[in-house]
Amino acid sequence: MSRGPDPYDFPEAASSRRDATSSRKLWRAGAGASRSRRVAHTGAVFTLAQARQLVATLHPRIDELIRLRADLSELRADLAGGRPSPLGGVAEAKGLEARLHAVVEELHEHDIQIKGLAPVLLDFPGERDGHPVLWCWLEGDADVRWYHRADCGFAGRRRV
Repeated sequence: MSRGPDPYDFPEAASSRRDATSSRKLWRAGAGASRSRRVAHTGAVFTLAQARQLVATLHPRIDELIRLRADLSELRADLAGGRPSPLGGVAEAKGLEARLHAVVEELHEHDIQIKGLAPVLLDFPGERDGHPVLWCWLEGDADVRWYHRADCGFAGRRRV
């Protein structure tokens, strides 16, 4: 008995399939998987102010990512259920996947670590009191309000 489509199983839009497994883990991030395909860390270390400014600057792109995620999830559910969708068909789903992937790559270019897509969870490498930390932004937050040690992850989050 099938449970239906996984709304977070967004296959990679790129023609290469060699990274398909790790890419699916990225797209399933909303189901609890962490981002497995990492962009090479350029060594950027953000101050809290820089992380907050980057979130503010990129907020339109983050909002687009959230909209694309919702549209793609809805369209894939309609397609899997054999229902017509006002969002289109298979071709439109592939277009949404490609646009979602492009926004994710744009965030990667800023050395942002994407830890989840549903909800969107972003980490920014930084330092606090001389110790390496990750400044943490979660979808719904007005700005960066949390941090955690890299080895503690989300469970180790503390208020700034």
